[in-house]
This record gives sequence, C-alpha cells and structure tokens, in this order.
Amino acid sequence: MTAPSPTTHRTSDFDRRWLRYVVPGLLALGAIMAFGYMRPDRLFLANTPAGGDMGAHVLVPAFVRDTLLPSGRLLGWSNDWYAGFPVLYFYFPLPAFAIVLLGVFLPYGVAFKLVAVAGLVALPFAAYLFARGMGMAKSVSVVAGIAGGSFIFMESFSIFGGNTLSTLAGEYSFSWSFALSFAYLGVLMKNVRNGSGFTATTGVLLALTALTHLITTLVVVIVSLPLLFTRRGPTALARSWLIGFGLAAFWALPLLATVTYTTDMKWFPVRGFEAVFPRELWPILVLAGAGLVYSVWRRATLGPVLALLVVPVAGYFIIQYIDFRKLYNARLLPFWYFTAFLLAGIAVGAAAKSITRRMRGGPEVRWVAVGVGVVFFLSVAGLGINKAPKWAAWNFSGYEAKAAYAYGENGEEILQTDYWAEYSGLMATLDELPDGRVMWEANSDLNRYGTPMALMLTGYWSEGHPSMEGLLFESSLTTPFHFINASEVSQRPSNPIPGLPYSSMDFDRAVKHLAVYDVEYYVSFTESATQAAHEYGLEVASVSDPFTVFRLPDTSLVDVASSEPAVWDGEESFVDAAIEWYDAVDGLDRWIVADGPEAWRRIDSTSTRSRTPIATSGTVTDVVLDDHRISFTTTAVGVPHLVKVSWFPNWIASGADGPYRAAPSLMIVVPTQQDVVIEFKDRLPETVGKLMSIATLVALGIGALARRRKAHTAG
Repeated sequence: MTAPSPTTHRTSDFDRRWLRYVVPGLLALGAIMAFGYMRPDRLFLANTPAGGDMGAHVLVPAFVRDTLLPSGRLLGWSNDWYAGFPVLYFYFPLPAFAIVLLGVFLPYGVAFKLVAVAGLVALPFAAYLFARGMGMAKSVSVVAGIAGGSFIFMESFSIFGGNTLSTLAGEYSFSWSFALSFAYLGVLMKNVRNGSGFTATTGVLLALTALTHLITTLVVVIVSLPLLFTRRGPTALARSWLIGFGLAAFWALPLLATVTYTTDMKWFPVRGFEAVFPRELWPILVLAGAGLVYSVWRRATLGPVLALLVVPVAGYFIIQYIDFRKLYNARLLPFWYFTAFLLAGIAVGAAAKSITRRMRGGPEVRWVAVGVGVVFFLSVAGLGINKAPKWAAWNFSGYEAKAAYAYGENGEEILQTDYWAEYSGLMATLDELPDGRVMWEANSDLNRYGTPMALMLTGYWSEGHPSMEGLLFESSLTTPFHFINASEVSQRPSNPIPGLPYSSMDFDRAVKHLAVYDVEYYVSFTESATQAAHEYGLEVASVSDPFTVFRLPDTSLVDVASSEPAVWDGEESFVDAAIEWYDAVDGLDRWIVADGPEAWRRIDSTSTRSRTPIATSGTVTDVVLDDHRISFTTTAVGVPHLVKVSWFPNWIASGADGPYRAAPSLMIVVPTQQDVVIEFKDRLPETVGKLMSIATLVALGIGALARRRKAHTAG
C-alpha cells in the first residue's frame, strides 16, 4: 500500500482540524459587515422602528401577537386600516411570526429590527450553498459566498429588493426570501449533482421562500426548470414542490382562492438599460464573465445559473412591452445583479486556487489566498457604501428620537423642535377622543416624525382610532377609494394608483365620501388644509400643534337603504363601475352591488339613477365592531343594510342574507331577523390548507423517524 504524500497528509489534516472553522468563519465576515453597517448601536435600542414602509410595518406583527394568535388564528381580519383588511392573506407571514417569537425574549422593537436585517446577514451563507450546489470547491465557494453577499451594498436602487436600502425602505420580507431562494437552489443542485435526487430540506426551504415572498418563489421555480433535463432533476423538483406547497398550504391555498379580490396598483414599469447595467455593476460584469467561463470549464451545474442571467432581464423588458402592471418589473433585477456578483466571486476564488496550486502551496496557503479574495470583495463593497448607515441610523433610532437640532457657538447641540413630542402629543390627543376612524392629510413632510406614513399608526398608539390609510395596498378593496379621498383632503397627496379620478383639495366631495366609510375624524397638517377645513365648517375636536383634529358630521357604521340596490351587469369590471359610481357624489345613496337577489334590478350603466323606493324605514342600534365580528340590532327586517366595513368573501352573516359586495368596497346584508351577526370565518381553502400543512409536517416527521431507525439498524 502506497503511503500518502506529505502534501496529501497535510491537506487531510488541515481539513479535519480547521476547515470546519475556516469556512463559516470567512463567511461570517460578510455577515458581520452587513450587520455592522446596520448600526448595531441602534439595533438594540428598545424603541419603535421608523423609516419608509418599515415605520408602518410595525403594526402587523403586533396585531398577530395581540389578536390573531391569542384567538387561535394564523390569518384573519383587522380594522386598523382601510375600513378593514385581511391580515396576512396577501402578505407574507413568516417574518411576522418570527418577530412575535423573538419578541418573547426581547423588546418588541429590538425583535422587529433583528428580523428586519436577518435576510441581509444570511445572504453570504446562502450564496455559499448556491456555489457548492453548482459543484465548486469549498475554497471557491467561500469567495463566491462573500461576493454574492456583497451584492446587498449596491446603492443604485432602493426599492427593487434584496439590498440594504430596499430592506431599510421596508422590503425586509423580500430580503429573507431572497436568501432562502438561493439556499433552496443550492441544496437542490447539490442533490441532483450528487445523484441523491431529493432531500426534504429542499421542500422545507421552498416553503420558507414562499412564506416570505411570492416574486422570489416565482423566479426560483422558473430558474430551476432546467434541472428537469438532468437525470435526477424531475424527481428532485417534483418532490420539493410537493413538500414546499404542502408546508405552505395553510397560507398558499387561501391566497390562491382570494387573489382576485386584491387591488391592482398598476405599477409603472422601470424602463431602459440603465437599471440593468448600473455603473457599479460594470467591473463586476468583467469578473462575472471570467467566472462563467471557469464554471463551463469545470462542468458546473449551470442550468439555473444561466436562467438567472436570462430570466430576470428578459422579464424586466417583456413586462414593459406587454404593459403588465400587476408585477413591478424591477423586482426581477436583484436576481441578475446577485448572479453577476456570485460569478465574479467564482472567478476570484478560482484564481486564488490556481495561483496557490502553481506555487505548490499547501492548504494553509490556499486558504490565505481565499482570505485575500474575501477581503478584496469586502473592501470593494465598503468603498461603495454611503447611504446605508445613515438610513439605518434614521430607522433604528426610532420614532422616539426624531427631533431637529441647531448648533451653538461651541458646537453643542441645541434642541429646536422635538418631533416625537409633537407626534406622541397627537396620539395622546386622539386617545382622549371617542372611538372612530381617522382620515389624515397626506404630506411628505410628515417624514420628520420618522416616515411620511407615520400617521398610519394611529390605531397602533391609540386603540379605537384606526387609520383609513395603511400599508399592504393590494390587500384591501378599499385602497383606491381611500386614495381618492386622500386627494380631496391633502395639499400634496401621493396619488399612487394611476388613472383614478383624483381631485384637488375639495371638502365638499371629501365629507360625502368619508361618510360612506363612517370616518369620524380628519387630521390636518398644513395651514392650507386646516384653513380649508375651517372654511368648510368642520368642527374642531382638538388641537395638538401642528395638527388639528376635526370632527366630521355624524354617520353610522350601518345604514338602512332608502331604495332598492341595483346589481351591476355591465361589461366593465365591478371595480371600474364602483369608481364611476363613487365619482358621482350626489348619487351615493343609490347603492350598486356585484351580486344580489333576483328581484333586484340589473343595470349596465352607472348613470342609471332610477331605483325602487323602500317605504319602510328603520332604526339600527347596538352596533358593535370587533376584529372578526360585526353585530347590530335593527327594526328594518327585510330591508337592505349597508355595513361600512370592507367586503371579503370570508364574511358570513347569520340573521341576514348576504353579505353582498357593494360599491365602493363595502357590503350589504338583508336582515331576516332583528339581531344580525357577521363573522369573519375560515372557508374551505383555509381548512384544507391547514390540514395539508399538518399532514405534510406529520409525513416529514414519520419519514425522519424511519430514516433514523433504518440508520440505527444498519449501524
């Protein structure tokens, strides 16, 4: 038997003793750098995160913690935004659950912030798994992992997703899913490459990817399709998809069943080549080309890699030209950027490996060269960092630290305006008022309080005073109508949905529209809005400088019909018809519905004003609105009632027929008895989805026990 050469012995000895520490240690450098630029001095402050969408996202995990989970629900209904919206039906539950779990041990704000940056910190490890799945050596994969992870420091975009700026703008769920998607592809490719075909890990990773973002899941499924043409690929893909969908079914099935009841935001696509080839990517692309050539020479698993280079860019341009606005095309580009960075890392890692081999260096020398490659990418990434630390400091210092300072003659800070005092003062003022929905003036200058969306948290700070505006725009059918209202009460509204009949400040229209949604209060911010509200004659409920809280004319959460509703039977969609109906403010008492009893008249034009009058009047009392339940008592049995809560198919009425979807986005019931209860309940998709997820978990557990028993028997 031939004795091993000294080099072989040293390699084996090095691998056994040190490699288990060197690989994670080098990858940890990328994670530490990502964490360091997220301002850890602010991350661990027990405050309320602010900044962009993040400053409003804090409401959802808190609602999950305080309402959903205690009631035994994973998905449900909240009245905190948009006159009610379905919680976690159309947004991604895993980060919210993680925040709640971590919040058991840490202050809520700290838990939120740590979860928000977790996807960024995890990306170097996910990139390493991806490179290993391609078939790269550990040394090359480490450099590729760091290079792929350094993608997050690109600062040429701030909303596409995946990088630090997008995460700080509120896209932290995308960052989670982005890292998980590459971990999934890496393990999947490794299984196919090694001939094992399938492990349950891929199914679990795919489920986690889906539970954190849909776009990443869509991309990862598409780019994995080339593996179908490999020997073990079809089995590996099919089983991972089966397990992944099974685990995520508790959320995925309700999503699929109700996705048609979302609001189309009609996103404007990004156009041109500049977004595809930003300047900071140019030098990376040169190295990426070399990395691709090396990968071909090494006969790496390239199907998903090539797809990642083609599919995002192709999708970016195709979406522009087919004018498909449901998907924001720029969301695809992070996959293209990341793949370029990863291939560049493969080029540098391969070069380090080749140089040390030519120098006849041992493994220690090779790993020193790998370390140099790691430092190279971290240094290049560091040179491009400018905005991220400032944004992180703004977000993670929290609402509570927002203030304006001047500097004295000796350079000392002098407090000029305590914005937190102004903001919290408004919330305390609202808290002293009777319960009621709050409409507020939209204005970008509200950013001084932490984010322009700061007033979305009226219900977070003051129970019983939900904001009409919120995040998760697509989640509620009320969203377009809210933004019409916002344009009528704001000096500088955002008007985010194109094509709506927005108005300049017009309180005559606004008051009629807000009555449809039973809004109790209007909060002005600018002097012009305050003056306009005064001139219209709104009553001042309270003043909390610089805000003025006005009381709107009395309305009711439940109205009794004065004429029979009409059923829409026109060619255009019910949403378009509802928008036309809503624009004609003098006809808001002539209700239209998407469906109803056969006896109700069918119309095909919103200009049709004639209705069958209802002679019977009635009184509604004892109206109670809870998170998942609405109840009232009426004397007008048999007469349609408009319930001013956003419609959704999970609302089930007892003591009444309906609810029927009514314009603009509300619901109508026809009481069959005096006491009416409308409850938000699970339907078949929720029940089947939960059973599928439980069954999949049980099957995975049984499989794991069987494998352990088999291994024990074999041993």
